[in-house]
Amino acid sequence: MPRITYAGLTHQGRVRTQNEDRWTADPDQGLFIVSDGMGGQPAGALAARIVVETLPALLRAQMQGIDDLTTPDATHRLLTALATLSEQVRRGSQGQPGLDGMGATVVLALLHGTQALIAHMGDSRAYLLRHGCLEQLTTDHSLVQLLLDCGEIAPDDAAHHPAHGQLTRYIGMPGEPLPEARLLALCPGDRLLLCSDGLTGMVCDAALLALVQKRLTPRIVCQRLIAAANAAGGTDNITALLVSMSRHAVRGCARVTRCASSQLY
Repeated sequence: MPRITYAGLTHQGRVRTQNEDRWTADPDQGLFIVSDGMGGQPAGALAARIVVETLPALLRAQMQGIDDLTTPDATHRLLTALATLSEQVRRGSQGQPGLDGMGATVVLALLHGTQALIAHMGDSRAYLLRHGCLEQLTTDHSLVQLLLDCGEIAPDDAAHHPAHGQLTRYIGMPGEPLPEARLLALCPGDRLLLCSDGLTGMVCDAALLALVQKRLTPRIVCQRLIAAANAAGGTDNITALLVSMSRHAVRGCARVTRCASSQLY
């Protein structure tokens, strides 16, 4: 089994006066989460904080007795936890001054042994670095992504389209919550990057690859990712959470090492 190290950093960027991004890691549970709040201060920050503070306990309860992430029941329980959280946020914000309609994106990785479940709602993303290639594991739940899928706009137009930032799914959304999940088999040397759109909106995939594939500690990579986003303009809050699997297997279950990390950078 691979040994796991991780680090996460978040920054308000160069334009925003407040940071509505949040991240958390529960290494004992194998859980890593990034959330980007919506609705402006204080609603966005509150929604993201609810995600990172509430979801670990919901998942712990839902996944009790699950030892194999490859079973359909494991995915079902993960999606149930996200749908439950979305409903809780929606109901809790209704009729509350300044909070009505608040929401947050979520992207998470749940690791057990050599398996990982990747789940998300919104446009915060998960990437996999493997053998020098960077693969986007999630598809944005956004109006711009729908237009791209339908061929209505070209990829080069996406970043500057008037609908940029309009989400079709998120925690707290009206109607039926529709989280999405996929199963991933992990290999020694893999790296998982979870991030908010404040990173991907500023740094292209080729630049992400160049930074993530460097043989540096997760903390240093996160620092350089945030620096790159700020150098490109830093127009939004920026969060990067990097989970790195060692290149050499160790006996037993995956072992997690807590890197020096920071909630605010």
